[in-house]
Amino acid sequence: MSVAKRPPDAAADRRAADRAEALARRMDSAIRVPLTPIRLGWDSILGLVPGVGDTLALVPGAYIIFLAHRTGVPKFTLGRMAVNSGLDWLIGLVPVLGDIFDIGFKANIRNAALLREHVDARHGTATTAHHVTA
Repeated sequence: MSVAKRPPDAAADRRAADRAEALARRMDSAIRVPLTPIRLGWDSILGLVPGVGDTLALVPGAYIIFLAHRTGVPKFTLGRMAVNSGLDWLIGLVPVLGDIFDIGFKANIRNAALLREHVDARHGTATTAHHVTA
């Protein structure tokens, strides 16, 4: 499926970055482990189901990369995003080690941050932007 190139639209690009950040928060840091600074999300929870969970968690990550593609993120950066997601998936397949890695690596947050950096560089920093933090 090919996505047609469109002229830069600052409002649409910022909405795409906002959607990516909201999804990344749900996937990587939605829940704080009580009495610790550790945050995890649905990616970590799905990762507890060997193989299948990590593969299912690729879908939201792919959507973040799709949003980045639509906003005109350069191919090199899209490649970095794909590597982030691929590493998260591959190491996530290893029992226990993958779960620990997943809690610290947060591929979706990294990818949403790359998208936000692109949007901010292209259109300037919005004063109302809500940046993702781990």
